[in-house]
Amino acid sequence: MGKIVKVSGPVIDGEDIKNAKMFDVVRVGDMGLVGEIIRIVGNVATIQVYEDTSGIKPGEPIVNTELPLSVELGPGLLTSIYDGIQRPLDVLRTMSGDFISRGLTAPALNRKKKWNFTPLVKKGDQVSSGTILGEVQETDLIKHKVMVPPGVSGTVGSISKGDFTVDEDIGILKTGGKSVPIKMMQTWPVRQSRKVLGKLPPTEPLITGQRVIDSLFPVAKGGTVAVPGPFGSGKTVVQHQLSKWADSDIVVYVGCGERGNEMTEILTTFPELLDPKSGKPLMERTVLIANTSNMPVAAREASIYTGISIAEYYRDMGYNIALMADSTSRWAEALREISGRLEEMPGEEGYPAYLGRRLSEFYERSGFAIVTSPEKRKGSITLVGAVSPPGGDISEPVSQNTLRVTRVFWALDASLASRRHFPSINWLNSYSLYKNDLVPWYSKNVAEDWNKIYSEAMSILQKESELQEIVQLVGYDALPEREKSVLDIARMIREDFLQQSAFDDIDTYCSLGKQYSMLKSIVVLGRKQEKAIERGNNMDAIQRLPSRGKISRMKEIKEADVKSFFDSLWKEMDSDFSQIMGGEQVAAN
Repeated sequence: MGKIVKVSGPVIDGEDIKNAKMFDVVRVGDMGLVGEIIRIVGNVATIQVYEDTSGIKPGEPIVNTELPLSVELGPGLLTSIYDGIQRPLDVLRTMSGDFISRGLTAPALNRKKKWNFTPLVKKGDQVSSGTILGEVQETDLIKHKVMVPPGVSGTVGSISKGDFTVDEDIGILKTGGKSVPIKMMQTWPVRQSRKVLGKLPPTEPLITGQRVIDSLFPVAKGGTVAVPGPFGSGKTVVQHQLSKWADSDIVVYVGCGERGNEMTEILTTFPELLDPKSGKPLMERTVLIANTSNMPVAAREASIYTGISIAEYYRDMGYNIALMADSTSRWAEALREISGRLEEMPGEEGYPAYLGRRLSEFYERSGFAIVTSPEKRKGSITLVGAVSPPGGDISEPVSQNTLRVTRVFWALDASLASRRHFPSINWLNSYSLYKNDLVPWYSKNVAEDWNKIYSEAMSILQKESELQEIVQLVGYDALPEREKSVLDIARMIREDFLQQSAFDDIDTYCSLGKQYSMLKSIVVLGRKQEKAIERGNNMDAIQRLPSRGKISRMKEIKEADVKSFFDSLWKEMDSDFSQIMGGEQVAAN
């Protein structure tokens, strides 16, 4: 048995630890605090402790479990709320009250609950790593597929149907002359990614129902997104909207080092939310990992690995997963604190020199992948990482290293948020590198001219930015009519299309068909205005046209009424412009 020789906050040095290996989990001190070996020099091992080390002193014992930090994977993960090292918070609360006692642990999966297992293989079948042995109805929304553990293959010796707990044997696998018992539960080391047969190119968007995202800056299923923004710019609300509305099968939400009151709001509101597609509670397809800013700093560092390991497990079943990490800046700050206590050479702004590598390793675990053969099962993990740069300065190391490895950048803007423009995604600074990859999907599934409409809208917004400087110098009234029209259409795109209320029952979600019709209406209006101005009309006359009032009401239209509303709108626009141009028809293109 080892003993403590030095204590420095959450970092402890111990000597004579039996069979010490890197990343072994140990129990520290008389209270048995959970820790992990992160450095070994000679006979001395350095341990990061996942709990408060107050009162721990040199000489207390250290016991090595000789196992890496791992997660338990099996039926019962969905609907659960865990801390950063997968301790079930509801169980701990029952055991110790609102304040969790140090050294307290509980199994991540309920060992007493029985699940009804239905086998999909039979005795004598050849199976390999990842083969689905059977199914469990985990929640009303999700069927849990019990798989052969990674690295195991052979012949099914026996398989049973019935009710079992997660640690009871459901069958036997014969491999290499041995009989290996199969359970519904697996364990997996969190710092190791689960293997896939191959990753596929991004070809299908993750539909979120948020217009500024789906239409201007889409993310592909299996993609990576950085959402940097200052305090109060709406990072958390964006992630909440994605959790609720994105067309993913399962949501893993990692609250990493956020304020306690913010996490409390998430933990109280998420269980009350209904899944809009099924009407069932959203928690039936959600796993929450809560790690607040006042929790031990080391557990913050572990929380995103716990989240991504759970996401990979469901991805291997063939599901599409959306993982929200809020926020990776707090995770990086945990890295910085641990690195400082280890007396490592600091990099930029005190962050460790390996910050970029750690971020890359995390985001690389996303992707759209073929997970097993021979059935070529496919699944995806889409990573959305919020970044909280100090003072909103995205030139700092965490933001820059994140942007280097992610392909979508939603730039949240404090000035937009202060003007109550939400989502406060700045359309001039944001980008999506998936845009060209997704054009064929949009052209096939939404409209052939989708990309043309998008390009025209972005061009108008860019021109508006250039004209704003001139307006500040000479004033709006001094502009030519054509430039007035550009500013008018850009304003409509901003106010009538990009602005979206998360709290309005109709506007909170907008289908792709409605998004296309809304944006096309504004762009076509711009084309008609340009033609009318060429024929000598001015903006004062154009702005009095009755059909323009309908455009400002587009957000209020229910999905069932979209087609009739826009057919009527376009006819009315044709009629209005025909009147002011003496009966001449203005082509929409």
